[in-house]
Amino acid sequence: MSRSSESQILGHLREICLALPGTEEVISYGQPAFKAFGRVYTVLEEYNRELSLCVKVGKDLQDVFLTDPRFYRTPYIGQNGWVLLKVYAAPLNWTEVRDLVGGSYQLIAADRWPRTVTKGSARKTLDMVPKTSKAGTAIAARRRLSRPP
Repeated sequence: MSRSSESQILGHLREICLALPGTEEVISYGQPAFKAFGRVYTVLEEYNRELSLCVKVGKDLQDVFLTDPRFYRTPYIGQNGWVLLKVYAAPLNWTEVRDLVGGSYQLIAADRWPRTVTKGSARKTLDMVPKTSKAGTAIAARRRLSRPP
């Protein structure tokens, strides 16, 4: 199996991100990024010559991801619950990428929905995020932890 190019990876990532409401593609510090409602939630970046996907997983779950050698703490913003997934560390699992992107989107955008998007439709969009991967399982766990008793 041949290694995907950066442009192929960006193309897949673009499809995932632009399917989420309010998303636009921008350049952030010279890297392709996706933001919704004014906040970046996913970046495809090269750091120390390693192509990586930057997403927010939250402080409470960051350590779960850091036990996996494909992930490392994001420099500069890692203290805020961001991690990087090394794109070429193993073949990309696009279900896992969709889960990671959806979880990051949820963390940064859920409290910023415009009045034209109801909380119910936002939840429906976020519930479309698959729960089959490690990222999806972690996202589901975060949802259970954040629900009031």
